[in-house]
Amino acid sequence: MKNNKGFTLVEVLLVIVIIAILAAIVIVAINPGRQISQANNTQRSSDIKTILDAVHEYGIDNRGIYPAGITATATVVGSAVGEIDICADLVPTYVAEMPYDPTSTGAGYTDCTTYTTGYTIVDDATSGRITVAAPGAELSETLSVTR
Repeated sequence: MKNNKGFTLVEVLLVIVIIAILAAIVIVAINPGRQISQANNTQRSSDIKTILDAVHEYGIDNRGIYPAGITATATVVGSAVGEIDICADLVPTYVAEMPYDPTSTGAGYTDCTTYTTGYTIVDDATSGRITVAAPGAELSETLSVTR
């Protein structure tokens, strides 16, 4: 009589299937794509608050006058044609460097001569309130801050 020790093929396959099912459940629960999108939105939220705080501090130091160029139409903050260039007013006095959208194509900052934030800014002519928004927000979120 031969005494075979070890696992049968069925037992090994059963263990592999159970591990695969558990791995799939963990991956779905963690959802790395969603986690990355949430991290990007957190960065965007921080960035728009930073820009708004810097604009507000500029206004405080200049007796309620905000940087020139902020209009009643939501426009991207940047140095390109058609964008609102407020970098020289804010950097480095109120913010070390202009924040920019982490995933927006073309957004980035090197210095005040060449930058695009990917964020919009608008001045409500009626209330005098400034709103900074992140139009590139992920997960169908709307990110904006008004003060």
